[in-house]
Amino acid sequence: MIPANLFSRFQLIQNIGSQLRLIATSRVQLSESLYVHRDTVENNPDVPFEFSEDNKKRIDAIMKIYPEGHERAAVIPLLDLAQRQHGGWLPISAMHKVAEILDMPKMRVYEVATFYTMFNRNPIGKNFIQVCTTTPCWLRGSEDIMNCLKKKLGINNGETTKDGMFSLLEVECLGACINAPMMQINDNYYEDLTVKDTEEIIDDLRAGKEPKAGPRSGRYACEPLTGLTTLTTPPTGPGFKVRSDL
Repeated sequence: MIPANLFSRFQLIQNIGSQLRLIATSRVQLSESLYVHRDTVENNPDVPFEFSEDNKKRIDAIMKIYPEGHERAAVIPLLDLAQRQHGGWLPISAMHKVAEILDMPKMRVYEVATFYTMFNRNPIGKNFIQVCTTTPCWLRGSEDIMNCLKKKLGINNGETTKDGMFSLLEVECLGACINAPMMQINDNYYEDLTVKDTEEIIDDLRAGKEPKAGPRSGRYACEPLTGLTTLTTPPTGPGFKVRSDL
C-alpha cells in the first residue's frame, strides 16, 4: 500500500507535469498547414511543371551570381521565380523542378518553402491581399481595414472569393510601420489607409484598374504628415566646416 504522503507527492508531480505540457503546447504544433503536404487534384507530384523559356534564361543569369559549388544558394530566387510563373503559388512539382536544377535533395527545398511565409503552397486569388495587424498598424486601425475587406469581399481571413479574384490573409509586420495601417496586394504596398481608401482600392481592382501604390494620405513616402522637420535646405558642398589649413 502506498503511504498517504508519498501518494500526495505523486499527485503533485502529475499536476505539475500536465501544466507544463499545457504551457508547451502552441497553435503551430497543433496545426499542420505550415508543414504538411496533402496531395490534391491541382497540387501533387504528377502535375507537370516546367519553367518557361524566358524564366530559363533568368535562371541562367541567377546561377551566374553564385560561385562554383554554391549554386544551391539560389534556391530562394528560383522558388520565387516558380511561384510567380505559377500564378502566385508554389506547387510541389515546382519544388521538385527546383531541386532537380540545383541538384538538391527534395527535402532541403521543402524546408525552405515551408520556412518562408512568402511562399504560398496552396492556390491563391489573382489579388493576394495581406493586411498587417501588428501593434503599430493595430493602433492605427488595422482591425477596421480587415473588417472592411471581409465585408466587401464576403470572405474571412485565409479564404478566397468564389471568382478567384481575391485572397485575404492577416499577417505580421510588413515593415511599413510609419505608414500604418497598410496592406500589401501582390507586390504593391498601400499605406496610410482609411476604410474609404480600402473600398476604393478594391473597386479599382474589380474594374481591372491598377490602383496607385504607396501612401494614400498625400505624403510622398514616410516623412512626417505635417511636413519635413530636417533636411529642409540644399546639402552643403565638400569642405563645409573643414579647417582651411587641413
